Formats: sequence, C-alpha cells, structure tokens
Amino acid sequence: MEGTERIQELTGRYPVLVPIAGAIKEAYHVLEACYAGGGKLLAAGNGGSCADSEHIVGELMKGFCKARPVPPAFEEALLAADPERGGELAAKLQGGLAAIALTGHPALSSAYLNDVDGLLVLAQQVYGYGKAGDVFLGISTSGNAKNILYALAVAKAKGMKTIGLTGRDGGELGKAADVAIIVPEQETYKIQELHLPIYHTLCLMLEDRFF
Repeated sequence: MEGTERIQELTGRYPVLVPIAGAIKEAYHVLEACYAGGGKLLAAGNGGSCADSEHIVGELMKGFCKARPVPPAFEEALLAADPERGGELAAKLQGGLAAIALTGHPALSSAYLNDVDGLLVLAQQVYGYGKAGDVFLGISTSGNAKNILYALAVAKAKGMKTIGLTGRDGGELGKAADVAIIVPEQETYKIQELHLPIYHTLCLMLEDRFF
C-alpha cells in the first residue's frame, strides 16, 4: 500500500486527524530519509508515552505486518559463520529498522540520576547514542516534559532531525521539534489514544518502503 493510502486509511478511521495529515506525512519523510541513509531512531517519553516509545521500537525492529527475511547474501554469511546454527538463524531472523527506546536502561539511568541529574538522563543517552542522520522522537502529551526538551536540544546540537508527538497546543515541544504532530485533543488519555494509530501508521509506511 502506498504511503498516501496508509494516511488516508488512518484519517478515514480517525477523521479528527485529517487536519494533521500533512504533519504525519512530513514525519514519515524524515524517518524514511533517516533509514535510507543508514541512521536510527531514538525514542523517548514518560509514563504512557514511555510505553509508546517501547512499542514503536517493537514494531520497527522485527516484522510488523510483513515477513522480513534476511537477504540471501546474509544467509550465506550465517551458514559460513556457523554451519550448525546458520540455517536456523537465517530462517528465524527478521529484518529490522534500527531503533532504541531511551527508557529501558535502568543501570545507566539510575547511575546518571544518582550521580548527576535525573532530568538529563534522556539527554545523556542522546549524546551517547546519537549522530547526524539519526532521528529523535520525543513523545509528550503536554509538549512540556522537561526531560524530553533537554534531549531534543542535544539531538539538535548533534545534527539530528527531531519529531515531536504531542497534543493540546503542542507546548514547547511543538515549537522546538523539526516536525510536530499535535493531535487535537486536550485530555491525556485521549491524546494517547490517538498517538497509537499514528505511530502504527508510520511503522506500516516504513515497513512498506523498506521491506
């Protein structure tokens, strides 16, 4: 399915998203360019948005709706590397789009929180993992989560593209991100309910493009 058709399907199911269809498409193009250039996605959020960042990584790093078999050349490399296990690996490994949720590293995060500053835990990880050509996706229903804004500033300094997924009036994140997807809801749970189909659509579009 073409990217435009994916977005039309999304807005058909969620008409409230029609006004931000352009922003969703723009975010897709940022992510497409990132992956075409060999980059990766760094995603982060708090609370439910933390879970969303992990969810996104799960959809990108393995098959979502399509089979993603390893290329024949890599299958040969696996068999050469380990004739006993190579066949099983080739049959079971799935193509991934590199993505890291900055929320699942408790030893690093707790050490930095204890030794330095808890609000900069995400920023420290962007500084360590990020490079020009990567994308930082910050998820905040209010758009004003301080740790997300610190991380976004580091991403910009690194030469990364930034996407904000938010709601209400977009907050500071909506103003600072290169692309802001601001869902037209006010209550946190309603914003989160719309974030999920948006990032599912982005993941589907990326899978269509690269697999």
